[in-house]
Amino acid sequence: MSEPAADDSVPEVDESRRKFLIAATAGTGAVGAVLTAVPFLASWNPSETARAAGLPTEVDLSKIEPGQMAVFVWRKQQIYIVHRTAEMLAALPAHDAQLKDPKSEESEQPDYAKNETRALKPEWLVLKGTCTHLGCLPKSRFTPGDATVMANWPGGFFCPCHGSKFDLSGRVFEGSPASVNLRIPPYSFESDTKLIIGVDTAPAKGVA
Repeated sequence: MSEPAADDSVPEVDESRRKFLIAATAGTGAVGAVLTAVPFLASWNPSETARAAGLPTEVDLSKIEPGQMAVFVWRKQQIYIVHRTAEMLAALPAHDAQLKDPKSEESEQPDYAKNETRALKPEWLVLKGTCTHLGCLPKSRFTPGDATVMANWPGGFFCPCHGSKFDLSGRVFEGSPASVNLRIPPYSFESDTKLIIGVDTAPAKGVA
């Protein structure tokens, strides 16, 4: 019996090309596995979304110089942290008569912050950066005597939306649309240079 004739319509298999395709497919699968693993591994660390949803936010206070303010996010709210100077603190009692709630009796803050400095440690002011009128974001206006805010301005915060004014303890001035002082979130000190927003605390011994 004669051998069947070769079918010229069937191309010969290119062995080198076949090996290349197999290697390329395997490589693509490996890359895909790595790309899949990256988001999974990252999910073990608290994301900004999770932090905004309510997880405590850790703040390195050593990076905030005296007289400066830093802004952080906790529960989707801006949190202002001000490193107050001795001069800023000394000026606080001078304008009590101009404030709506100088002793913070009608305002919202933890018990340990219900004092003139509205703070656990006088030099560190921690505020929710939301105006208590209609929720705008007050701007820092720390320079005393800034006539663009008001006459005899002692320094503090000015809300550009409707003109509410707050001092360097977040206390609201008379004549402002806002009726109460800026709110203070729960917070605590893990050390002299580390503050935790979102973890409440009892006053430390000797803290005014």
